Amino acid sequence: MATSTPATGSVAIVDAKRRHRQVLQALTGLLLGMFVSMLASTVVSTSLPVIVHDLGGDQAAFTWVVTATLLTTAISTPIWGKLADLFNRKLLIQIAIVIFVLATAAAGFSQEPGTLIAFRAVQGIGAGGLAALSQVIMADIISPRERGRYMGLFGAVMAVATVGGPLLGGFITDTIDWRWNFFIALPFAVAALIMMQRTLHLPPRPKTKARIDYFGIVLLSTSVSLLLIWVTNAGKDYDWWSTETILMVGGALLAAVLFIIVELRSAEPLVPLTMFRNRTFTLAVIASISIGIAMFGTSVFLSQYMQLARGATPTEAGLMTIPMIGGLLLASIVIGGLVTRTGHWKPYLIVGGVLLIAGSYLLSTIHYDTNFVLVSLYMFLLGAGVGMTMQNLVLIVQNTANPSEIGVASSGVTFFRSLGGTIGVSVMGAALATSATNLFTERKDDIGAALMALGEKGAAIGQQLASGTIPQVSTLPESIRVIVEDIYAQAIAHSFLIAVPLAVISLIAIIFLPNKPLTRMTTSERVQASEADLATVSVAEGMETLTATADTDAAAPAAGVADEASGTRR
Repeated sequence: MATSTPATGSVAIVDAKRRHRQVLQALTGLLLGMFVSMLASTVVSTSLPVIVHDLGGDQAAFTWVVTATLLTTAISTPIWGKLADLFNRKLLIQIAIVIFVLATAAAGFSQEPGTLIAFRAVQGIGAGGLAALSQVIMADIISPRERGRYMGLFGAVMAVATVGGPLLGGFITDTIDWRWNFFIALPFAVAALIMMQRTLHLPPRPKTKARIDYFGIVLLSTSVSLLLIWVTNAGKDYDWWSTETILMVGGALLAAVLFIIVELRSAEPLVPLTMFRNRTFTLAVIASISIGIAMFGTSVFLSQYMQLARGATPTEAGLMTIPMIGGLLLASIVIGGLVTRTGHWKPYLIVGGVLLIAGSYLLSTIHYDTNFVLVSLYMFLLGAGVGMTMQNLVLIVQNTANPSEIGVASSGVTFFRSLGGTIGVSVMGAALATSATNLFTERKDDIGAALMALGEKGAAIGQQLASGTIPQVSTLPESIRVIVEDIYAQAIAHSFLIAVPLAVISLIAIIFLPNKPLTRMTTSERVQASEADLATVSVAEGMETLTATADTDAAAPAAGVADEASGTRR
C-alpha cells in the first residue's frame, strides 16, 4: 500500500497537468471571441457623445443607441441559451461572432441616428449569443470550484479590451474618424473564428429534436420593447399619464401575462418557469437585475459625465474611466482566486453588494468640479462591487442547476442582468433628459447673458443648444461651457441616484442566497454521473460513502486513487 503512493501521486500530477493544458487550449478561441465582442463594444463607448452629435441626435437618440443593443441582447440571451441545450454550442458561438461583428461594421456606415440604432440592435443579437454561450461552454470544460483558477486569463482579456478599447476608440475619434471604431474588430473576429475552430473541442451532445418557442420569443420581445419605448418617450412626446401610457404599459403587461401562460404550457419553454422553484436561481435573478442597472447604467452615463460635465475629449474620457474598470478587474481576479482556494463565495458577494450601494450613492453626489480623486474612488468602489458579484452569481446558479438545463439557467441570469441594464439605461436616460431640460430652463437667463457676450458666435451656439442636439462641450467657449457642464453634472448625478435602492434590493437577495458548496465537477462530468445515478455527488464523496464501514487506513488511499483517476472531479 505504501509503495504505490508515489506512483499514484506522479500519475495524478501528470493527469492534472494534461487537464490544465487541455483547458488552456480550449479556452484560447473562447477568450479571443470574448475579446472581439468586448473590444467592439468598448471601443465606441467614449466616442458615443461625439457620434450622436455628428449624426444630429439628441439625448433620447443617445439613450436608444445604447438601449437598442441592450434590448436585443436581453431578448436573445435566453434564446441562445435554449439553442445551446439543443444544438452544437461551438457552431452557435461562431455564428454569434459573425452576426456581432458584421452588424458592428455595418453601423460604421450610418448617416443618421435611426440607422445606427437599427444596426446596434442587430449587434445585440450577436452579443446575446456571446454572453450566454461563453458561460455555458465554460461550464462544459471548467468546474465551478476551478473557475477562479482561470479568472486571471479572463481578467487579462477584460483588461486589454475594457481599458484599451475606450482609449483606442478615443484616439481614433480624435485623430482619424469615429467610423473606424466600428471596423477595428474585423481582423480580430477572423482570427477568433479560425482559432476557435482549431482549439475548441467540446464533448459530443446527444441529438435531440429541436422545439423553438417562437410564440414566447414574440411575446417577450413585445413586452420589453413596449415598456422601454414608453419609458424613453414619456414626459417628452406625451404625458406620463396619458392614452399612450395606458396603451403601452397595458400592452406590455398583457404580453407579459401571455408570455407566462405560454411558458407554463410549452413543451420546450424559452425561460422554464419551473427554475424559479430553485431558491438560488430566483434570488440570483433578483440580484442580477439590480447589478445590471448599476453596471450598464452608470458605465454608460459616466462617459457622458466626463465629456459633458468635465469637458473631456473622447481619449481623455477613456483615461478618466479607468478607475472603475480597474476596480472591476481587480475584484473579479482576486475574488475568483479566493473562491477557488477556499471554496467560500457568499462573504465576497455580500461585500460586493455593499460596495455597489456605496459606489452608486457616492456617484449621485458628484458635481462638475468635484475633486477627481474622489470621483475616481467612487468609480473604483462601484467597479469592485460589480466585479465581486457579476460572474459569481452565474457561477452559483450553474453550481445548482440541472446539467440538462445549464444553458437556460446560465442565460436566464444573464438575461435578467441585461434586462435590468436595459431598463436601467432607459430610466436613467429619461431622468437625465428631463433633468437637463428643466435645468436649461432654470438657467436660461445665465445662458442668454453668456451667449450675448459672444456676439454672432453666441447666436450659433444658442441655436445648437435649442435644437436639443447633444453639445460637444470641449469645443464651447469658457463662459458658456461652465454653465453647460454644471447642468449636465447635476442631471447625470440625479440619474445615478436611481441605482441606489435597486442596489439595496440586490444586497438583500444576496444575503438570503443558500450557501451551498461549489462542486468540483464540470457539466459534462455531471451528465455522465447522472447516468450512473451519481448526479449530486463527486467520485470522492461517493467513495467515502461506500467505504464508510471499511477500515479507515485502507479507505483513504483507495478514495485518493479513484479521485485522481477522475481528473477534474477533484
